Amino acid sequence: MKENNSLPLIMMHDVEYVYSNGTVALKKVSLNINKGEFVAIMGQNGAGKTTLIRTFNGLIRPTKGEVFLEGENIDSKTIATLSKKVGIIFQNPTHQLFSNTVEDEIKFSLKNLNLDREEIQIKVDKVLEEFNLEKYRKRSPLSLSGGESKKIAIASIICRDPEILVFDEPTLGQDAKEIRFLVKLIHNELKKGKTIIMVTHSVEFTIENSPRTVLMSGGRIIADGPTKNILTNEFLVEKSSLIMPQIYQLRIELQKIGIDVPKEVVKEQEMINFLNNYLENKTITIPEERL
Repeated sequence: MKENNSLPLIMMHDVEYVYSNGTVALKKVSLNINKGEFVAIMGQNGAGKTTLIRTFNGLIRPTKGEVFLEGENIDSKTIATLSKKVGIIFQNPTHQLFSNTVEDEIKFSLKNLNLDREEIQIKVDKVLEEFNLEKYRKRSPLSLSGGESKKIAIASIICRDPEILVFDEPTLGQDAKEIRFLVKLIHNELKKGKTIIMVTHSVEFTIENSPRTVLMSGGRIIADGPTKNILTNEFLVEKSSLIMPQIYQLRIELQKIGIDVPKEVVKEQEMINFLNNYLENKTITIPEERL
C-alpha cells in the first residue's frame, strides 16, 4: 500500500499477539490514529496496552493482522527504520539508558541520523539546555533520580525528532513539577505537528490533557472516543478497573446539596469557573448532617 495523506498515520487491522508462553495479549485489535492527534491508551494491568504500542515500531510483530504506518505495512520494515518515525519512551528508563554519561546517551541516540560530529555536538548541547540537563552532562544516567532518568530517556528520543512519540506511563512516580514539564513538552510537540500516544493509568492527567481516549480490557479495545465522554462513563471506567475523575466525583457531591453542575464541566478549571460564577449569584447551603 502506498503512502496516502488521506489515510490515518497509524492503522491496525485485526491485530493479535500471543506470547511464547501462550498468553494472548491482543485480540483482533483494530485502531486508527491520525497525524497530530494526542491519544491516551488506558486500562488495567495486563490489558495489552504496552504490547499494543510495541507493535508501532516493530518491537513486537503481530501473530495475526496488519499494522500500517503512513499507508505502508510495517511487516517488511526493520526496527531501526521504524524507530526513526516512532519514538517509544519506556515506563522504566533503565530499559533504554546504558551509556556512561548523559552526554554520551544523547550522542548515541543521534548517531544513526547521518550527522557529522559538529552537528551532533550542537544538537546535544541544545537538548541538554532545553531539558535542563546541562549540570548532569558528565554524570551516569543511572546515578540520577527516577524523575531525572525519565527526563533523559525522553530527551534521547525527542532529539531524533520522530514524527510519532509514544510514552509508556510517563507520569508514574513523577512530582507536580515534572508533570508540568511533561505537559509543556507534549503541547510543544503537538504544535510542531507531532502525534502523541500515551499509555497511562492517570485519569486526572488524561481528562485534563488528552482529547481522545482508548480503553482496553483483556487484550481488546472496549471503547474509543472523546475523553470527556469515556472517562465520565461509570460502566466503562469500572470495566477498565480505573477510578472516576475527581471533578466528576465532586460534581456528584455538589448535586447532593442541590448544585446542578453541567455535564460539560469535567476539568479542574472548568469547575473553578463554574463555582465562581455560581457564588456570584447564590450561597451554598450545606445540610447539617453533612457538616
